[in-house]
Amino acid sequence: MSLLEAIVLGIIQGVTEFLPISSTAHLRFVPAILGWDDPGAAFTALTQAGTIAAVVIYFRHELWRITVAWLGTLGRPLRGAPFDARLGWFIIIGTVPLVVFGTIFAGDIETGARNLRLLAWSMIALGLLLLIAEWSATHVRPLRSLNIRDALVIGLSQTLALVPGVSRSGITLTAGLFVGLTREAAARYSFLLSVPAVLASAVYELFAEVLGDTAIGVSAGAVIVATALAFVTGYATIAGLLAFLRRHTTLPFVVYRVAVGILILALLEAGTIA
Repeated sequence: MSLLEAIVLGIIQGVTEFLPISSTAHLRFVPAILGWDDPGAAFTALTQAGTIAAVVIYFRHELWRITVAWLGTLGRPLRGAPFDARLGWFIIIGTVPLVVFGTIFAGDIETGARNLRLLAWSMIALGLLLLIAEWSATHVRPLRSLNIRDALVIGLSQTLALVPGVSRSGITLTAGLFVGLTREAAARYSFLLSVPAVLASAVYELFAEVLGDTAIGVSAGAVIVATALAFVTGYATIAGLLAFLRRHTTLPFVVYRVAVGILILALLEAGTIA
C-alpha cells in the first residue's frame, strides 16, 4: 500500500465511520474504482483504532460521568438511579445483540463485505429506510428520555449493521429517529454506542490476525498513517454531524446513499469494476 492510498483510506475511514453512509462500503468501492487492491477487513478494523480514539476523546467527559455513575449502581437497584448510570446500562444492553450475532456470523460478514453488489443494495435500502424514519418520526424526545425499551430496539437494530453496507451509525441513527428522538439525540447515542461496538470489532480482527496467522499485507507505516488520519477526520466529523443535525434533516445522506448505490450497480453492469 502506497502512502497516497494510506492517506485516502484513513480519511475515508474517519469520515464514513460516523456519518450514516457506511465505512465498509466506501473502503471497498473507492479502491475498486481507483484500481487499488482491496485493503481487507483486518486493515479496516486496525485503523478503527483512530476512530475509537476520536469518539472517546470527544465524549471523554460524558463517558467518564457515565462510567462513574454506572459503577455506583453495581449491586444496587437501578430504579431511581441517575440518568448517566442508566445510560451506561443502556449502552451495554444495546451492545450485547451485536456481539452475539457478530460472533455467530463472523465468517459470513468477512465474505459479504467484499461483495460490491450486496454493498450497493444495502446502501440503497438503508437510505430509503432512513428517509421513512425522517418523514414519520416525531423528532421531539431528548436523550434523557431514553429508556430500556429504546435501548433494546436500537441495540437489536444495530445487528443489521453486520450486513455490509448498512452502516452501524446509519442504522442506529435511523432506529433512534423511529423511537422519537431528536436527530441530535439519536446521533449522540449512536456515537456513545459506537465505543464498545467499534472496539469489539477491532479487537476481534486483531485476534483473528494474530491467532489465525492471517497477515493483512500492509506495512506498519501505512496503518499508522491511516489510523492517525482516521482519528483527526473522525473527531471533526463527530463535531460537524452533531452541529449539522441541530438545524438540518438527514435527507442529504439519504440522497447520497441511494446515488452511490446506483453508481456502484451501474459500474458493475458496465464492467468498470468487478
